[in-house]
Amino acid sequence: MNKGDLVDAVADKTGLSKSAAADAVNAAFDAVTDALKKGDKAAFIGFGTFSVSKRAAREGRNPATGKTIKIPAKNVVKFKAGKGLTESVN
Repeated sequence: MNKGDLVDAVADKTGLSKSAAADAVNAAFDAVTDALKKGDKAAFIGFGTFSVSKRAAREGRNPATGKTIKIPAKNVVKFKAGKGLTESVN
């Protein structure tokens, strides 16, 4: 499923127009993104939790040349599936 498929599904289930459903999906994504930018978690009971984790700088190796390179520190987004989502998939 991609974003367009999600917009179509929201429009079908809610009776909204596709443009209104697209606005709702975009607003939800923006709200989650803003929370993660602030360092907060975005937790949805039964679905899962999005969080930000800091990855430390480290040394890596270029597989083509074997040369050692420095990989800078960065923030990464993590997702932990909730119990409801996990159970519905299995």
